[in-house]
Amino acid sequence: MSADSDERSVYPDAEPRVPVLADVAQLAGVSQQTVSRVVRGSPSVARRTRERVEAAIAEVGYRPNVAARTLVTRRSHRIGVVAANAALYGAAMTLQGIQEAARTTGYSVSLVMLPELTTAGVQEALEDLRAQYVDGAIAVVPQDGAQDAVREVDAAFPCVLAPGLDGAGVTDAYWAEVAAARAATDHLLGLGHRTVHHLGGPGDWAESRARSTGWRTALVERARVVPRPVRGDWTAASGHAAVADLPLTEVTALFAANDAMALGALSALSARGVRVPDDVSVVGFDDVPEAAYYAPPLTTVRQDFSEIGRRCVRVLLGRLHDRVVEPGTVPPGLVVRSSTAPPPVPA
Repeated sequence: MSADSDERSVYPDAEPRVPVLADVAQLAGVSQQTVSRVVRGSPSVARRTRERVEAAIAEVGYRPNVAARTLVTRRSHRIGVVAANAALYGAAMTLQGIQEAARTTGYSVSLVMLPELTTAGVQEALEDLRAQYVDGAIAVVPQDGAQDAVREVDAAFPCVLAPGLDGAGVTDAYWAEVAAARAATDHLLGLGHRTVHHLGGPGDWAESRARSTGWRTALVERARVVPRPVRGDWTAASGHAAVADLPLTEVTALFAANDAMALGALSALSARGVRVPDDVSVVGFDDVPEAAYYAPPLTTVRQDFSEIGRRCVRVLLGRLHDRVVEPGTVPPGLVVRSSTAPPPVPA
């Protein structure tokens, strides 16, 4: 064994150098001041530049010196998050976006999962987070009473609603969902369907109301009959139950408020000997990863929930630094697959 190898065995390789701000700046092709502004959540950085810097941060593994920043700013650099229904695709992806954005800006996340979404439960969770000295909080709580609780706490503790429907945070999200549901309904009407039936979500969810509003608006604008909607609870089982009992004599098109209920509807229609899309066309909402593999592949509205989560972090950081950060919209888009077609020709 050579002397060199002996030395390597006694003195192992040194720890790799910790990435610094300059490394990120060099990789992204920007100044260190620009990187610093991105890390602080400053709204003065152009979107494409910010995305390039965030990608460079992830690539080099840069982590801001949180301890040093805490001494200077007297902040914990922790964000609290209150959530329920994380099994739902939208909530899960929103949480992922929040965690990604927090990490790239040097914040950690303290997550409180609620077994049941109630006004009192949300208030208690937010107060607990406040007692833990988090700098602010994001609440992924789409039900009306829970959103009211967030607004009450927000008077003394910075809180942002995700997706912010009907309230603080991403305030344009409601109207973006209305427009998307309207486009989904227009798609079915454009194929020649005389009207569109609706499988809605729970009435106390803002997303459900937004999607129902868009559906109804499209029908009214074209002077079409507005059928009485049936409702589920976002699950495939509820979609199956609703459609299993739905009189199908006049139904040629169905718009479901989310993909899980659309999946249940597809199963119920198949069990009743109804062919999709030959007899009935079906459209969903959310574009879950499995939607392209439903039988048939589902026409649906694609939502970028992760981006909604990232924008909520930017809104919260702006408030923490006394800056107004406009979240903008994350417009959903219609994805046309083979679950929709023109209505059957009357015999």
